[in-house]
Amino acid sequence: MSEITTSSVLNAIAVAAKTLESRKDEVNRLNVFPVPDGDTGTNMSLTLQMVVKNVAKLPIGSTGAEIRKAITTGALMGARGNSGVITSQILRGLCEGLEGVEEFDVNAIDSALDSARNVAFQAVRKPVEGTILTVIKDAAASARKAKRKKMSVEDALETVVKDAYASVQNTPELLPVLKENGVVDAGGYGLAILLDAFVASLLGKEGFTEDAISFARPAPKVAIEQIDDWDPDSAFRYCTEFLVHSDTVDVDEAKAFLPTMGDCDLMVGMHPNFKVHVHSNRPDQVLGWFLDHDSQISEVHVHNMGLQSEERTEKIEAERAAEHKTVGIVAVAPGSGNAKILESLGVDVVVSGGQTMNPSTADLLEAANKVNADQVIIMPNNSNIVMAAQAACQVSEKPCIVVPTKTVPQSFSAMFGFNPEATLEENAEAMAEAFADTKTGEVTHAIKDSKDAHGNPIKNGDVIGIADGSIECVGSSLEDVVLDLLEVMEADDADTATILAGADYSDEELEALVARIEETYEDLEVESHRGEQPLYPIVFSVE
Repeated sequence: MSEITTSSVLNAIAVAAKTLESRKDEVNRLNVFPVPDGDTGTNMSLTLQMVVKNVAKLPIGSTGAEIRKAITTGALMGARGNSGVITSQILRGLCEGLEGVEEFDVNAIDSALDSARNVAFQAVRKPVEGTILTVIKDAAASARKAKRKKMSVEDALETVVKDAYASVQNTPELLPVLKENGVVDAGGYGLAILLDAFVASLLGKEGFTEDAISFARPAPKVAIEQIDDWDPDSAFRYCTEFLVHSDTVDVDEAKAFLPTMGDCDLMVGMHPNFKVHVHSNRPDQVLGWFLDHDSQISEVHVHNMGLQSEERTEKIEAERAAEHKTVGIVAVAPGSGNAKILESLGVDVVVSGGQTMNPSTADLLEAANKVNADQVIIMPNNSNIVMAAQAACQVSEKPCIVVPTKTVPQSFSAMFGFNPEATLEENAEAMAEAFADTKTGEVTHAIKDSKDAHGNPIKNGDVIGIADGSIECVGSSLEDVVLDLLEVMEADDADTATILAGADYSDEELEALVARIEETYEDLEVESHRGEQPLYPIVFSVE
């Protein structure tokens, strides 16, 4: 085994990330719920990609502490969904376990995995066996055994990988829903893939030849001063920026040409990479000159500074006009219609996301920072986004709290409990109470064979009705399943029903469905809206 260096460890991280990216669909297929979901493989892969990008930004020769910070920060900011957040905590634990370690030996492996296990379990309020948590726990136990047996680093790492896969194979024995569906845990399998690829690269077992971390590191970029204000009386309208790649371009000739095309001209860098910036009325001629002089160009950006100035002025005026609040609100929602409804109810920032794409911790943190308020409430509106929302609250500089809504209709109800004069904590409690009795139904098509909550078979393509997370109805007609689901959810005892039509559900279909519901439930007040959510033709609530 060759010597393990900082460079080889960083390259192994990049290789592991690329391996998971290539196998994410394999992990996604292990989803036991037969509906379009925020897939585990995708979420874990996006989390690791952010780690690699963050590490790639570090200068050559960065210290161990700087590298560990880049890994933990990248993982946290890139974390998407529960699986991504737990993965980020495993990486954080690994880094914390390696603090102060001078030699990468079997003791270091034990320390890192033991710390990873502890941090991961602390992140989950109610740890469940048969999940990714079990796999990291068993991997840590394997490292502890290797330490006791005084194994070599190579043998210890290979044993940890082997035991991680064995742990994955055993997950169906610990979690009944996995056994019922004939699959292993997706998150645990994703973690085993990461460990396997990392170790294989580190030990050179698979003959990895590509320097993945160098490939991920962006080409050196030349900083140029940004022109924030545009003079309306300027003769030149288009800010033109691009990269030039040439071994032979005459720099003096190029610098003499640029002022003839405009002002604010800059050409900086050295062969073969340059950055060019100029304000001009003919960006086509600027680009054409370099193309005619044995150069390639990339990353071309042409901005109309007049329009930008107008937009910036409007934005500044809007920000000044926006009322500063004590408590603001962020919500996650799929579909433009749902976003408009939330905004009309008083939500300040709506983050686009949901089942098919879970926003990251960084996305939610950015949204919280946009809110013109001292404190922020975040409504995730999906059970797979709750942990990312909590992580955003933990790192936010302004006080934040999560109101753990799991559906968009719950957030509608929660908003009626919001009081702009109340404190952050008082609002969180009142909003949670306001949506407590909101029942949510979701209707979609199954994406694979499975079983409903009562053991009845589901075939790929069937229409399925989900009541607060439980598959209760199966059929061939979407409208029939909606009516069946309303009966299961005891619509007879409800006062109101709110129907949200998906992007692929027409107005005519919606009108016909509402008529059937009103005919069946004469005392039920039915409201319908265009939610425009993808994949779920109908989402509704009864209260």
